[in-house]
Amino acid sequence: MYEGAAEVFASTLDELRAAGLEKGERRLLGPQGASIRVSESASPVLNFCANNYLGLSSHPRVVEAARTALDQYGYGLSSVRFICGTQDAHKRLEARLARFFGMEDAVLYSSCFDANGGLFETLLDERDVVVSDALNHASIIDGIRLSKAERLRYPHGDLDALEAALVASQGKRLRLIATDGVFSMDGDVAPLDRICDLADRFRALVMVDDSHASGFVGATGRGSVEHCGVMGRVDILTSTLGKALGGAAGGFTAARAEVAALLRQRSRPYLFSNSLAPPIVGASLAVLDLLEEASDGSPRLADRVLENALRFRSAMTDAGFRIRPGFHPIVPVMMSGPRADHGGDARLAQEVAAAMLDEGVYVVGFSFPVVPRGQARIRVQLSAAHTTAMVDRAVDAFTRVGKRFELI
Repeated sequence: MYEGAAEVFASTLDELRAAGLEKGERRLLGPQGASIRVSESASPVLNFCANNYLGLSSHPRVVEAARTALDQYGYGLSSVRFICGTQDAHKRLEARLARFFGMEDAVLYSSCFDANGGLFETLLDERDVVVSDALNHASIIDGIRLSKAERLRYPHGDLDALEAALVASQGKRLRLIATDGVFSMDGDVAPLDRICDLADRFRALVMVDDSHASGFVGATGRGSVEHCGVMGRVDILTSTLGKALGGAAGGFTAARAEVAALLRQRSRPYLFSNSLAPPIVGASLAVLDLLEEASDGSPRLADRVLENALRFRSAMTDAGFRIRPGFHPIVPVMMSGPRADHGGDARLAQEVAAAMLDEGVYVVGFSFPVVPRGQARIRVQLSAAHTTAMVDRAVDAFTRVGKRFELI
């Protein structure tokens, strides 16, 4: 049987390659950082494509906390939480996360993908409805699909369409608005203040995935919820420990007490996945220590990453590149010019990324189905670990490559 299946799979792979949609994987020859070694380059290259927003992936205090937890609690639990996989450190981290993000409780998961995957089917059934932004992360989309609730989708950021969906669904038992806080491919922030206003008017719940904001967006790093001034108005917050908050793995849902309690009873990824590894728990507690120290007036890594983003955005705009506006360290550099205009934007993004690596800057091209057709881009991500000299070197490399490929 597999011979026939192999032909089908091989044909699909050939189609991906022909369309320029194949996703390669480069091997890193060392730890994550602003400068890394990859297998395709003899010399270190500047890394401008990681989610390491605060530069904490290899921070000495974070690494040391992971070592200490490894010595004290072991490598893993070999169990799920409700059997024998809950340590006191897990409970401390959940309490700290809930307090930091202004929620009543928090529940740890092996990833934010799992947090979103186990959320909607736990809370909602066929009597309910989820209203979701069209550009929400794949984990939200997949999580909603697992639920029996009715699914409504509104065009990205279109609050008139959101309001119409809320009007049309007034007969439902529960209505839940689901949105990213920061959208991962564009770096734009959801208008959470206006979303919460609509939720108040129509008695709807609000769920925000803040993976690309937790720890560095907002005055004290509480994310897009803080940035938009809606602390206390969002009912459910999901996020990750794998980006700004240490960069290893793990996710969480922070929410009202009843929501968290129900997740512990019925959320399948929580019930049937091994407990988060002790070194990740210990390192995550150290990350929260660093963030809360910064909240007390110490120099903020968040300020540095946002300053780097502003510097890069300004210089790239001056150079003539078409970038999505905003302040976030996600900076989409859109593919434009003769080749992109004739439908070759996906392959162009891959070729530009390869040329940038030759220039000593590691970035990645994104195209359909990760982004809509015709909107291929290089997604640049700034970090607090980048120096101003590194940012300027990246802009210079982009300028040389951009001229070669007629992007500017």
